Amino acid sequence: MPGTPGHQHEDGSAYEKAMRPEDITRLFVERSNAGDAAGVAALYEEDAVMAYPPGDRTVGREAIRALWEKVLAHRPRFEPEQPLPTLVSGDIALTSTPPGDGAGARAQVVRRQPDGSWLRLLDQPEFVPPAR
Repeated sequence: MPGTPGHQHEDGSAYEKAMRPEDITRLFVERSNAGDAAGVAALYEEDAVMAYPPGDRTVGREAIRALWEKVLAHRPRFEPEQPLPTLVSGDIALTSTPPGDGAGARAQVVRRQPDGSWLRLLDQPEFVPPAR
C-alpha cells in the first residue's frame, strides 16, 4: 500500500513488489547485497515469523529489519539459489530453495496481498540436517 512505512526507500520511492512468489527470493538477494535492511524487511508481512537466528525466532517486520541491520553490517554476499517448484493453494504459497552450502533446504510461506503482490509470512532460512 502506498505510504505504508517499510514499503518505500528512504528517498520516498516505492520498493518493487513481488508479483510472483518466486520474485521474493530475487528481491531478498538484491536488497541484502545492497545492504538494505529496510528493503529486506519490506518483503515480510507485519507479523511475519522468521526462524533465525538458528534455534530462535524473530517476530514482526520491525524486528526482522533490526536483525538484518546487524547481519548486513558484516557485508555478507548472497548468491541467488535456483528455486524449487512453488506450491500454490489460493492466496498461500510455499517457496523453497536447495542451499548451496548443503544445509538441507530453505522454505518460506508467502501470502498474496490485496494488491496482488506477495509477502513472506513464515521464513525458515535454514534447516540443520538431523545428526546421523
